[in-house]
Amino acid sequence: MLTKVLLILLGTFIILPSRIEGPHVESEKGPSASDDDVYGPKPQAPDKELPPEEIKPTAIDTHDRLGKMPTATEILDGILNNYDYKLRPGIGERPTVVTVELSVNTLGPISILDMEYTIDITFYQTWYDERLRFNGSFESFVLNGNLVSLLWIPDTFFRNSKRTQEHSITMPNQMVRIHKDGKVLYTIRMTIDAGCSLHMLKFPMDSHSCPLSFSSFSYPENEIIYKWENFKLVINESNSWKLFQFDFIGVSNTTETITTVAGDYVVMTLFFNVSRRFGFVAFQNYVPSSVTTMISWISFWIKKDCAPARTSLGITSVLTMTTLGTFSRKNFPRVSYITALDFYIAICFIFCFCALMEFAVLNFLTYNRTASRGSPKLRHPRAHARDPTPSRVRVIEHPEAFVCDIEDPEEEEESEEEESEEEEGPSCPARQSVRPGSTPRPGGCCKWCEKYCCTVPTCEGSTWQQGRLFIHVYRLDNYSRVIFPVTFIFFNVLYWLVCLNL
Repeated sequence: MLTKVLLILLGTFIILPSRIEGPHVESEKGPSASDDDVYGPKPQAPDKELPPEEIKPTAIDTHDRLGKMPTATEILDGILNNYDYKLRPGIGERPTVVTVELSVNTLGPISILDMEYTIDITFYQTWYDERLRFNGSFESFVLNGNLVSLLWIPDTFFRNSKRTQEHSITMPNQMVRIHKDGKVLYTIRMTIDAGCSLHMLKFPMDSHSCPLSFSSFSYPENEIIYKWENFKLVINESNSWKLFQFDFIGVSNTTETITTVAGDYVVMTLFFNVSRRFGFVAFQNYVPSSVTTMISWISFWIKKDCAPARTSLGITSVLTMTTLGTFSRKNFPRVSYITALDFYIAICFIFCFCALMEFAVLNFLTYNRTASRGSPKLRHPRAHARDPTPSRVRVIEHPEAFVCDIEDPEEEEESEEEESEEEEGPSCPARQSVRPGSTPRPGGCCKWCEKYCCTVPTCEGSTWQQGRLFIHVYRLDNYSRVIFPVTFIFFNVLYWLVCLNL
């Protein structure tokens, strides 16, 4: 028992000094010592090197780093102290050449009603200014938008712009980079609403070239010249372009010199070529117009006695085409010429109107004599002193003529025959019987109808039809069932061949 107590006391005296000494004891024991016996920060192995960033910089390195900033400040101060931003580079010696490049961020939307489009671009201009040359270890300096006003900048403006917005969130989106050889790069981001003259004659199969023109506002050609250096337009198609009804098909550029009162100016123009997507207009205009025209033909299969049904169908078709024509012009500029779509809707309107007029003509030719015959006439018999018997009625039956309208009141014997003719169908005034010594009367129909038309259900085999164009009025619906669809199909084939090949 005593022996165990002595061993415990001996172990206590051995452990206590190591805990008091801390990390110094571990360094004497070596890396094999237990981590539980160490208090305070854990020491690193002697063979492991510290990372470079954790090495405490010396006084010499700190002096080198701090020495570059005063050097840059001295260079900028030396450049800008004697710099006059009001004068262009090379004034009085040569014109300043400005190289232009731009990047399109978004294009669209294109407003047809206002004839303008919106474009978001990043505009790059490069020129040389000998006054900004410097010597030193720096290749270039970058100045933000707050210092741009300290340098000379070309006064470029967009000639066909209506509204221009320069972005300033969170800082003005413009930058100047000055190279040691005097080369200056000026970058600015802006959104432009530019005018675009849209020629809508081929609408909706139209294509347009929307221009973006720019030049110097105050410097003529002998002072500043714009040029493209290896023309390349960067188009960021991954962004959301807002063309909607149009497809972007390419870009082209031109450079020209225009003469004004202030002088000759170099004008550079970009043309953004777009073509209209046909699907939207087809479903909104062409399909309803064609379907409405075909619906108006249903009246040809309705009996001619059903006047309310045929009239209401024809009037509804005409009014529908009028509404479609008005709707197609709702979001459309007020141009003085008709477009391809207007022409198509107008032809469909004519087809619907002709379908309605077909029933009116049919009804007029077949029923105009029925109404006159149905009206009673008050007749006073005349007294004949010589012959108390009724006056003789002489009716000449001719195998090639029909008696249609005879105003002689003495023909009472033929009243029954006239009634039977009315039950069978209206008679034809053009085919009146001719009495000896009398002249034929035209009746109620026009001369053309008398010459070429027949309104009797069975009027075949007569010699007056020989060598003439014979139109059977009772078969007018049968003719229309063929003529209207065939004519409409022929019109569509001709219309699309012309429009798609222009």
